[in-house]
Amino acid sequence: MANYTAADIKEIREITGAGMLDVKKALDEADGDKAKAVEVIRVKGLKGIAKREGRTASEGLIAVDIRDNEGSEGGQTGTLVEINSETDFVAKNDKFVALGDEAVAAAVESGASEPEELAATAFGEALTNAGATMGEKILVRRIGRVSGEAVNSYMHRTNKDLPPQVGVLVATDKAGAEVARDVAMHIAAFTPTYLTRDEVPADVVENERRIAEETATNEGKPEKAIPKIVEGRLNGFYKENVLLDQAFAKDPKQSVGKVVEAVGGTVTGFVRFRVGS
Repeated sequence: MANYTAADIKEIREITGAGMLDVKKALDEADGDKAKAVEVIRVKGLKGIAKREGRTASEGLIAVDIRDNEGSEGGQTGTLVEINSETDFVAKNDKFVALGDEAVAAAVESGASEPEELAATAFGEALTNAGATMGEKILVRRIGRVSGEAVNSYMHRTNKDLPPQVGVLVATDKAGAEVARDVAMHIAAFTPTYLTRDEVPADVVENERRIAEETATNEGKPEKAIPKIVEGRLNGFYKENVLLDQAFAKDPKQSVGKVVEAVGGTVTGFVRFRVGS
């Protein structure tokens, strides 16, 4: 029987992110040699990629990059990348966190807006190798990007032991930058879907209007009152889903739009990612 300790297992798990049983099997095969065990995990991981395809990668992290735009246009561009693993054990591994930084840097460098585009760059090989070494399905799920005169971010840890699970980018004009971080924190908590009412698709508005009308009718509301009731409920939909209409987290008596207007600013875009959702 190979000679190794619990500390050896822990060390290799930290290096590779592999599961405990996989590490034990690798140490047995390597006769207790830690370096050879890491090689075994890597080789078997490479051979096992196809087997991992059907497994669910719902843990992970959000990585962020904000930089000044080059050239005469000025302003800034922010990029978010969600990279997933199967377990939180791997998600908090230093090598996985570094892979997230590498992923967002590659997305910025290449201009990739879809995971498939990013996989076609040199980073694709690093992603494959990471899955092999860590023994899990590792993938980039999505890439988000906003540009504006100023871009601010807020990264939230839902668990202090894990890397950021929620990431928000907010693009504003220069005046709006004064409250942009507070707005980003609001977005992280209140998950708006649209920036303005004008961004809500017409079919979504019509569907909400239809539901409100049918509900009011089923409730036996007076026919003359139904149009006003419908508009009221539609406004309620906007206040729940449109960022500028939402009650501001730090001062619910004001809307987000009013808070931004108070500093003479404008929000021009936002992106919000939460791992696995």
